[in-house]
Amino acid sequence: MTRISPERIAAIEARRDELQAMMATGDLPGDRFVEVSKEYAELEPVAQAAGEVRRLRAEAASLDAMTRDGDEELRRMAAEELHDNRSALDAAERGLALALLPRDAADQRPAMLEIRAGTGGDEAALFAGDLLRMYQRYADNRGWRVELIAASTSEAGGFKEVIASVNGTGVFARLKFESGVHRVQRVPVTESGGRIHTSAATVAVLPEAEDVDIAIADQDLRIDVFRASGAGGQHVNTTDSAVRITHIPTGLVVSQQDEKSQHKNKAKALKVLRTRLYELERERAASERADARKSMVGSGDRSERIRTYNFPQGRVTDHRINLTLHRLPEILEGEMDELIGALIAEDEAERLASLDG
Repeated sequence: MTRISPERIAAIEARRDELQAMMATGDLPGDRFVEVSKEYAELEPVAQAAGEVRRLRAEAASLDAMTRDGDEELRRMAAEELHDNRSALDAAERGLALALLPRDAADQRPAMLEIRAGTGGDEAALFAGDLLRMYQRYADNRGWRVELIAASTSEAGGFKEVIASVNGTGVFARLKFESGVHRVQRVPVTESGGRIHTSAATVAVLPEAEDVDIAIADQDLRIDVFRASGAGGQHVNTTDSAVRITHIPTGLVVSQQDEKSQHKNKAKALKVLRTRLYELERERAASERADARKSMVGSGDRSERIRTYNFPQGRVTDHRINLTLHRLPEILEGEMDELIGALIAEDEAERLASLDG
């Protein structure tokens, strides 16, 4: 693992102290105070980790000297303490290295969750519904809020397509590795012969854009209104409440008809459009970096098969990290922390290894 130099540790702590002093003066204008406070809040845990590494290194040097001087009993005690110190120092060095890794600017954002039934007909649509409930329960466990934006149901009760907004702390950081093809192997309820079928659904997790991220000019939009179809009450046949928005420069099209109000449908459609444009911009920026890292947990490409849910064997296998958990019922109930934690740990390990390379 890359060893953080004493000079860099000193610079981190010095910057933390400088920011603290700036805030204490009370002389900063409002905008500048907010800016300084934000930097301080981000730097403080890094500075604490750096301080712990510095303390343990000094302690190690002192103990190492004691193992060569003094009486035999003192040298023995120092050697035992040095052994414990090295374990603590290794953990602190890793913690500091992780704290210094570049952060995805979108990690703390809410996310747009899109699930679409793939191969498998009605069974795939039912599986898409299972995935939605899994993520809803996981969100509940973490105190997040899920709002359905749009849904297209199947005759069997599943979803051909469903889009939801997930709000809370660190949503994108924990869900971003869910993008890809999810495969299910089970006996469909409609299967009389007991044969196992394989179906699939695609999941896309996109960080939600803020108004300041993406500027959309009115002349770049074509907005069409039409009468909603499907369930929804009398208004379906009497008002043009559904909205279709086309972003002319990119050709992206978003439709929304779940609300009775044309205004609400337009607002939801613009939210989805803004998020997809933001993701396009993120992908463009990433592709321009010549040294862009391809994570061991996968590219996030929605065409990539990432996970299999095998009902007969009660297991879930994530193919990117070769992890199999025999806890399928619990995972479908939203107990996903072990699975997501393993994906995050693998990503961190790969990024730490890239520092050494």
